Amino acid sequence: MLRRRLGMEHEVSFLDTVLDEAFEIVDLQHADYSRVADLVETYGNLNLGFVDAAIVAVAERLSVTRVATLNHRDFAIVQPSHTKHLTLLPQMP
Repeated sequence: MLRRRLGMEHEVSFLDTVLDEAFEIVDLQHADYSRVADLVETYGNLNLGFVDAAIVAVAERLSVTRVATLNHRDFAIVQPSHTKHLTLLPQMP
């Protein structure tokens, strides 16, 4: 999605920041899959996919409120269990 929306240069730049450990990379835990299934079912009208639902599930488990995504449309609608809404980055104009 990053390449499609912003181009390969931005995708490579993002991957470089991941390699520089600018982001914390976490794995899904067994319990996260149940929450992912709940979110996919609850937000079926959004076509909320596995990856987006997994991001929400992990954010809930870790009490994270800031999420990097280009999918602001769907993430703005999803109601996480631990906060009123997620702060979506990068901020869109």
